[in-house]
Amino acid sequence: MIRTTYLYKNKSWNSTLDSTLDSKNTLVICFGSANKESVKLPLDEIYASFSQSIIIGCSTAGEIYQDELHEESLSVAVIQFEKSKIKLETKELGTSFESYETGIDIANNLFEKDLRGIFILSDGLNVNGSQLTKGINFILGNDDVVVTGGLAGDGPRFENTWVLLNNKQVSKYVTAVGFYGDNFHMAHGSEGGWVKFGIKRHITKSKDNVLYEIDDKPALEVYNTYLGLQAKDLPASGLYYPLMVQENEYTQYKIRTILAIDEKEQSITFAGDVPVDSEVMFMKASFQQLVNGAKDASTSEMMLKHNNEPALNIAVSCVGRKLVLGQKTEDELEAVVKNLDENTLQVGYYSYGEISPLSNGKCDLHNQTMTLSLIWETK
Repeated sequence: MIRTTYLYKNKSWNSTLDSTLDSKNTLVICFGSANKESVKLPLDEIYASFSQSIIIGCSTAGEIYQDELHEESLSVAVIQFEKSKIKLETKELGTSFESYETGIDIANNLFEKDLRGIFILSDGLNVNGSQLTKGINFILGNDDVVVTGGLAGDGPRFENTWVLLNNKQVSKYVTAVGFYGDNFHMAHGSEGGWVKFGIKRHITKSKDNVLYEIDDKPALEVYNTYLGLQAKDLPASGLYYPLMVQENEYTQYKIRTILAIDEKEQSITFAGDVPVDSEVMFMKASFQQLVNGAKDASTSEMMLKHNNEPALNIAVSCVGRKLVLGQKTEDELEAVVKNLDENTLQVGYYSYGEISPLSNGKCDLHNQTMTLSLIWETK
């Protein structure tokens, strides 16, 4: 596997694009500013240089290049596979309620006996990430296929996100790449660093990813009480206080972050499902707790399976972590890179949701985590 990375910043590339890597077995991954115009020129150059390659990408809440955080830039990875096959699948989302069927269609179209991994990039505002992953799991079942990825971002604005489709930056689409063959390997790690606080509460009214009532009180009213003066800045201020959701004592808890609020209905829309009767608690974190979470993701058992073959690490971290860390955001990127083999390059982005397997091996939507996807080939 041959891989290289590029950064477009301040109207120039950090190095010349190597078009000799262009092939039908080449994957180009682009993470760029939500401001479409600021990355249109470099995307044009990418498509011109890699006309035969599969090209995917999405908007971000901050671009990751090695251990650096950038804004208004384009972070790019080019991977030419030597022995593995790749395949692209795209699907339009009419509404978020079609997310489950979209997941089914994507998994159906990508599934083959030698499928080893899937990497997904989705619109960040018009999707229910929980239902998307449930649809994928319905098709893949217990097959040993690693599924990772993330939802597109738009800084703290929550107004518009995009994914790449034939050199167009489009909303309401999901793109996915399947990886095939026994020489392909994908390891993963996903950790948060958030801690629970306050009292335990229960969801008493919800539908999919829309939360209406907590302990029989309007959800937005409960959030307003906890956030105080910060409530006026919702949904962005909610990123500082994500919600722990646990369906029952036997299931792994998940972190959910806010996408939108409805003042009239006093409801809150989250990136993933918030089922009725689930136990919930508010969460918070310190700088060091978040950095330690990122470090833990890079030292997970799965990540340690890599033996210094040429590799690419895709880091997808949540915008909420970036807001809390502020000027210390690069600390979590450095914590990850320090634990990667010297033969590994890193790109990534800050997202509205992360996709990675749970402990049972099935993929799910995560929020407020540092999620890593390590890709390499063996000979």
